[in-house]
Amino acid sequence: MAQRISPEQGRETLDSGEALFIDVRDPGSHAMARIPGAMPLTQASLDDFLATTSRDQALVVYCYHGHSSQSACDFLTEKGFTRAVSLDGGFEHWRQAYPDRVEEG
Repeated sequence: MAQRISPEQGRETLDSGEALFIDVRDPGSHAMARIPGAMPLTQASLDDFLATTSRDQALVVYCYHGHSSQSACDFLTEKGFTRAVSLDGGFEHWRQAYPDRVEEG
């Protein structure tokens, strides 16, 4: 089962710059609003991501509500990523809790 972090831990991680934030929502949702600096990860970009990202890179994975990101974390862990965590509550919780840390457009 995927390791999870609270939104508060996610905010601290974002502020520290220690992790790459991965957005597994659909591309349209990512284009409209995202956690600052987050990288979209889709089926189309997955092979390139797996080929170019260090397995030691800290990853914070998020989706809409924090459910799909757990499966995505499990998948990434199976692929050898040792520091992947899922953001509890997903982007919808993040948007409400930290409106000043949302990138739009």
